[in-house]
Amino acid sequence: LAIRYAVDNGAMIINMSFGKAYSPNKKEVYEAFKYADSKGVLCIHAAGNDHKDIDTEDNYPTSVYKSFQEKKFDHYLTIGSSTKDNKGNLPSTFSNFGKNGVDIFAPGSEIYNTVPQSEYKVLQGTSMACPMVSGAAAMLKSYFPKLSMKEIADVLLSTGTSYKGVNQMHPGTKKMDDFAVLSVTGSVVNLKNAVDKCLELEKNNK
Repeated sequence: LAIRYAVDNGAMIINMSFGKAYSPNKKEVYEAFKYADSKGVLCIHAAGNDHKDIDTEDNYPTSVYKSFQEKKFDHYLTIGSSTKDNKGNLPSTFSNFGKNGVDIFAPGSEIYNTVPQSEYKVLQGTSMACPMVSGAAAMLKSYFPKLSMKEIADVLLSTGTSYKGVNQMHPGTKKMDDFAVLSVTGSVVNLKNAVDKCLELEKNNK
């Protein structure tokens, strides 16, 4: 209902910092995301904090409801959490991952954030990384309003800083693994690169 409400009231981006391993009403949730997708609304979801492979272990909501669809929604991103350390500890130890299920990573560790009672606190989680991407998407849409949310999503995915071929500590283990196996893109969101790409698209469209 919240997703439908947001779509019907003009939202272009929905940040989703929530998740669970079991979905008791999959059909209704799937239909809500299908509705958002049909309206061009970008849904951005936190991958989860259980250091698990969501390609093999369910984490809802998801970009693909296997009972009802064959391919991912066009307007749906799943975000893993990264750290400041790209020398071997780039993925946050808690972050979920997935070569197919997680699209890209974004900063989610040691994030200085607001908390109740007008206070600030250092927080961590994919619920920190997810709004990083939602904010990036919102900024791009505000400066490049002629771009569709699908175009903006594609820009964010294609312009991330790539760490393919770079071994990093695999979440939940102490083994080193190619960062490329942890997400679709093998990269971390890079807003500067995204802006440069949007400027290029804007110039070409003119």
